[in-house]
Amino acid sequence: MTKELIERFKRIRTARFLSSGPSRKYAFVGMGQHSLGNLYPVLDYLNVPLKYICVTSEDKARLIARRYPSVRAVTSLDEILSDSEVAGVFVAASPSVHFSIASQVLGSGKALFIEKPPCSSLEELLALKQLCSAGKPIFEAGLQKRYAPAVGKLLGRLSSDRPSHYSLRYRTGAYPEGNPLLDLYIHPLDLVSYLFGEAELLCCETSPDSSLLLVLAHPGGVRGTLELSTSGSWASAGESLRVTSKAGEYLLEGMDTLCFHPGSRKIAGIPLEKTGLSSERIHYLYSRNGFNPVVADNQIVSSGYFGELKAFVDAAEGGRNRIVTSIDDIIPTYRLLDKITQRQCR
Repeated sequence: MTKELIERFKRIRTARFLSSGPSRKYAFVGMGQHSLGNLYPVLDYLNVPLKYICVTSEDKARLIARRYPSVRAVTSLDEILSDSEVAGVFVAASPSVHFSIASQVLGSGKALFIEKPPCSSLEELLALKQLCSAGKPIFEAGLQKRYAPAVGKLLGRLSSDRPSHYSLRYRTGAYPEGNPLLDLYIHPLDLVSYLFGEAELLCCETSPDSSLLLVLAHPGGVRGTLELSTSGSWASAGESLRVTSKAGEYLLEGMDTLCFHPGSRKIAGIPLEKTGLSSERIHYLYSRNGFNPVVADNQIVSSGYFGELKAFVDAAEGGRNRIVTSIDDIIPTYRLLDKITQRQCR
């Protein structure tokens, strides 16, 4: 009896998955390593019907036509934007052309998901906002850490455990192909803006190895120090965030582990741990399980890519899944980026 129930449940679950998916058509602009490794697999899993893939060369278009025979490979964005059947467009192209592409897509009234950075300045972001206000199209920026399950748990805890200060360390290898501030550091800067509120730039220094050292102030008296660097190695690249609150200390390692160290209990100012009367334990609030081969424990989910794409598709299909990287959401991040740029140019 138990075995029959299990098999029936599996059949129902499989049938529900195979029959689910968006009812509208979509297009994708760009086909680089990031798109192929992180975005296309999620769209395939969500059964998002791509009608077009737009690239810059005819040679690549011919290769796409062979690899994806059900998708129309084109080199003209206008062809996509003039197709009323296309409800939304995913963009992951060169950052230098993102603003131009975003302006055209939003101007057409189609929903837009665009990888970071969507533009190069606050001025450009506000120009995109005007296009959204005119036609009310959906906009989502690819700042996926906001959708990471560990970040959601940390945000929920900090809403009651008042944070006082934090330190963030973000290190990668050399990045000669672009602007580290816009292409890389936008992620940690957006993360702290999301967790602690709009930041005031108190200090901005560049170390001898070109690392960016920042001190930020947030609402409620929260202070933060950040080390953002491309002077390390890509083989050991990583990000860690340590937050001190009235309840204890939180440690977020990458997007895969979130743990909590309770504050030490005291009697007359004496830590009970030193008396042997108390032994505080580390509480693991989130940890990606590398053993189970299930969707929830996939790194694409823990990193936030799955959540951001699902939120966009749900919104484009008229659902209620709230987008947390809309233009209004990321304006504080761009204000901070502009302040850092101005300090660096002095």
